[in-house]
Amino acid sequence: MFKFHKLSSNIFLFLTFFSCFVRSYVFTYYGCSQEKFQPNTQFETNLNSLLSLFVSSSSQTLYNSFAIGNDTNAPINSPIYGLYQCRGDLRTPECSECVKNTVSRIGVVCPYSYSASLQLEECLVRFENYDFLGKLDASLRFKKCSKGVSHDVQSLKRRDDILDELGEVDQGFRVSGSGLVQGFSQCLGDLNKNDCSSCLEEAISKLKSLCGSSQAGEVFLAQCYMRYWTSGYYDSPSRSSRDDDDVGKTIAIIVGVVGGVAAFIVLLSFCGKSKG
Repeated sequence: MFKFHKLSSNIFLFLTFFSCFVRSYVFTYYGCSQEKFQPNTQFETNLNSLLSLFVSSSSQTLYNSFAIGNDTNAPINSPIYGLYQCRGDLRTPECSECVKNTVSRIGVVCPYSYSASLQLEECLVRFENYDFLGKLDASLRFKKCSKGVSHDVQSLKRRDDILDELGEVDQGFRVSGSGLVQGFSQCLGDLNKNDCSSCLEEAISKLKSLCGSSQAGEVFLAQCYMRYWTSGYYDSPSRSSRDDDDVGKTIAIIVGVVGGVAAFIVLLSFCGKSKG
């Protein structure tokens, strides 16, 4: 069974703490299979090879997929299939950084899992122990809607027009805007054009039904995602008050921890000088 979650406070704290000294990444969702593999098995070897391929390939292209150990002579439970994809407006150096960051953390959030997905703001890494590549899956993984809503009929019509345009993706990534309303959408690279259109149609339906008249919203489906926002609004997206409180507490803890460590180092340095 595969479950998808927002990052828990503890995991968010861990990942954010170790990202303090590198480029900041926004973690969106993760999912892990409940079935676990044993260490030092062929599957673990294949998984490590797959993650290494993600890192090396991402320095050259924004998307790639791989299958390892799927030949007829492979041991049972050893095949692995996976892909990574970066947002279509990234350059390859930015993509590579994001994929490296995700690869280094997917084992933390999904230890010894046969299947796992970790979606960051700018890239996705996913692997499975079955062949999912190229098979349409429009199930919902994550959604976020702003608390702020619009009661202006013209603004909502403009929003709907933008969503319709975002559903017409030719090369996997599309940006559109009209007035103050902007948005973008993207399909995973393993989908053909028809399946991409089907996935985005479902994304539009989800946004309209789940976010209603929200001024900003986004949905991540298994193989596509779509986002819209009102200009100047999405830079400070509003989640539920509970989410805001959790993030605020997490940031406060991080600041406290970093500040405490710094103070401790200063104290040791002072004590060392005093003894000297």
